[in-house]
Amino acid sequence: MTEEEFYGNDFPRLQLAQTQLTGLFSEYTHLYRDEGSPYTVQSITSRIKAPESMARKLKRRGLEADGSLALTRVHDALGFRAVCSFTSGVYHMAQWIRQRPELEVLLEKDYISRPKENGYRSLHMILRIREGKAAGLTAELQLRTIAQDFWASLEHQIKYKQEVPKEELIRKELKRCADEIASIDLTMQTIQELLISSSLLK
Repeated sequence: MTEEEFYGNDFPRLQLAQTQLTGLFSEYTHLYRDEGSPYTVQSITSRIKAPESMARKLKRRGLEADGSLALTRVHDALGFRAVCSFTSGVYHMAQWIRQRPELEVLLEKDYISRPKENGYRSLHMILRIREGKAAGLTAELQLRTIAQDFWASLEHQIKYKQEVPKEELIRKELKRCADEIASIDLTMQTIQELLISSSLLK
């Protein structure tokens, strides 16, 4: 089944929402595009959730695999991922988004300060568009650092594989890596702050 078939008349609105939010987030990246800025965003990607993936999610929630339900009972039919240079950049961008009048933050989950048991770290925001032809639609934004994104991509591969050799060992190592990544992120941010301080003193 194609996206057009699954989401029906709402698919063009999802595309409009994707374009609208892409433009909005681009405003932020242009504000802090200087490589010396601690708030630089390395990349922003987006996707409209594939019908098969959305159908599985609806089924897990005991709901019919219906496109209209996907937009009213689930909030991540449209998803964005922003990869920031530093943890401070994650929180800075989140604060910028909270202040945007065209968006409403419905939910926020901070898995950076409170990681999941497996070590997953990311800041999730559920956003509702207030203005324009896509008004009323929601999107999920995941903000994370470069290191956190690298870790999440590996964890995602394991999550969706049917069989993983030595899965228990791999998950244990991933958890250890997640803790090390958190420490490295903090150290790198400290170094960046020292570089900024030294340049201001000149």
